[in-house]
Amino acid sequence: MCRNIKTLYNFEPPATDEEVRASALQFVRKLSGFNKPSRANAAVFERAVDEVTFAAERLLSDLVTAAPKRNREAEAAKARARAAQRFA
Repeated sequence: MCRNIKTLYNFEPPATDEEVRASALQFVRKLSGFNKPSRANAAVFERAVDEVTFAAERLLSDLVTAAPKRNREAEAAKARARAAQRFA
């Protein structure tokens, strides 16, 4: 799976519409192999991004958990620490 797609579920504050769409865009780019589609494929590409965005938003809204919400800043700090250790 594409490393640029981040977990969006169970965070405080919740994922924004822009974050969900960006994730959908990365997913469609990965599936299609296009970073930017040709004009001939632009409409199909955008429709796919819209459909994946809709499905992702529905998924995020329907998921249920008893786990406490995660803090975005704390998770980002953990990721930076892992990256520093991995790429030191």
